[in-house]
Amino acid sequence: MASESRSTASRRAPSRPALSRRSVVVGLSVLPLLSGCTFDAPEPAASSDAPRTRTAAPGGPVALAADSVAASALLFTEAPLVVVVEDVPASVLLAAQLGIAWGVPLLVETAGPTLADELARLGTRRIVAVGAVADPGEGVEVVRSAADPAALEEATGIVVADLDLDALASFSPGTPGEPPFGELPGRADALVGVAALAQPVDSDVAALATARAAGVPVTLVEAADLLASGAAVTAIAGARASCTLLLGPGLATQPAPEWSVRAAATGWQLPGGGQRLFGGHLFVAIYGTPGAPVLGVLGEQGLAATIERAAAVAEPYRSLTELQVVPSLEIITTVAAGSAGDDGDYSNELSADGIRPYIDAAAEAGMYVVLDLQPGRSDFLTQAKAYEELLRLPNVGLALDPEWRLLPDQVPLAQIGRVEAAEVDSVSEWLADLVQAEGLPPKMFVLHQFRSSMLQDRASIRRDRPELEFLIHVDGQGGQPDKQATWEALHEGAPEGIAWGWKNFYDEDLPMLTPAETMAEVAPLPDLITYQ
Repeated sequence: MASESRSTASRRAPSRPALSRRSVVVGLSVLPLLSGCTFDAPEPAASSDAPRTRTAAPGGPVALAADSVAASALLFTEAPLVVVVEDVPASVLLAAQLGIAWGVPLLVETAGPTLADELARLGTRRIVAVGAVADPGEGVEVVRSAADPAALEEATGIVVADLDLDALASFSPGTPGEPPFGELPGRADALVGVAALAQPVDSDVAALATARAAGVPVTLVEAADLLASGAAVTAIAGARASCTLLLGPGLATQPAPEWSVRAAATGWQLPGGGQRLFGGHLFVAIYGTPGAPVLGVLGEQGLAATIERAAAVAEPYRSLTELQVVPSLEIITTVAAGSAGDDGDYSNELSADGIRPYIDAAAEAGMYVVLDLQPGRSDFLTQAKAYEELLRLPNVGLALDPEWRLLPDQVPLAQIGRVEAAEVDSVSEWLADLVQAEGLPPKMFVLHQFRSSMLQDRASIRRDRPELEFLIHVDGQGGQPDKQATWEALHEGAPEGIAWGWKNFYDEDLPMLTPAETMAEVAPLPDLITYQ
């Protein structure tokens, strides 16, 4: 049977030092979360033959720990002493302070063999059991304590504070004295080059404490999606860690975590923070081709004036929504043409060098850019690949306009074009692969539509790549009743969760909606509003 040390007043040695409540409170300083993986408390003295806690950095640039056992397995190779706590949130918060103070794993009792297996792997000789914790079995001494501050002080000599989750992430205790149950194992060296993120939720507390016990700084972020959080992007980009550890079931189970960390490490963010495009932002764009006034307002003035105009068009929306308004440019990059041209595809392709100054100026002004393709008799994938160097830039997305996707015997304006779902998928797969390979932020992927036939088999279009955020841009023009009818018709049977775009035409709409009318009368609220 495992031996047990009960929490009784007679077991506590008065001469042994313990953390006072004052020392705990004074020690609550905010760690410089991005300045390296160090632990404030000096290592307590230990004899050369005394057992020692040992840590090791995870391999690879990203590591996932959905729970405390996973965090322990990633960070600790040996732990003669472990804190084990009942699966009760209040108890875990108290026990977390012990694990951090001693530099040992905090494990939550779970059903099945997982906990016992981890204790065996760590070579654990003693556990401090907080709350209702089962006997771990032969060879492991048990120091028991009820899950309340007084009992914990009696059993461990440590005064635990009433900390919330935010305070726990930056909890920096003083040097713990020798506890009543005997000498502590030697403390492991703090891990260097590892940074962790967790959410401020109960399910993340034990993993957070285990990471802190290993000397790993932890940043708390609200969103489970790393790229939706400005705090996460800032933390990852600033840490420049060799390994980023994602703690808790939310962060650890997000899709494509390795790509998400690399994208966040670029440091690029949208206005208002984060890299995710839809949900917290409203994009307001002017549309057209540089130097071609007939194709839209974007081409009615020079570069500097275009940036000023985009900002002016977006400005009225700022007072109409709590969303972050992002002025944008949608540049027709390949323009459907009335003649075949030298390549015979009825599409005039702008040079990447000619477009780049607009992208750079937009980036400097905090604007987003969408490259619009009108391929004629070419295909979308061929044309998209021609602008790969521009699509490598973080503030550049891609739009496909099927109206101008022609069959081999068709010419522009003689009919409305269409595109098969398979071709859309080929472009999205290529673009998502590019984003993933380069560690780029997610990109806007726009599909223009004003007739159901333009997107063939729309429901089968793949949207399973987190590197892209899909939007259907409804391009109807004319009287407002007709535009609303088109808007409603295209929403029928639409893929769930897809974003939407609305276009206001200066000349063709009868009348064109004002910004206030657009926000009030177009429902659901568009994610992108374009002016042509």
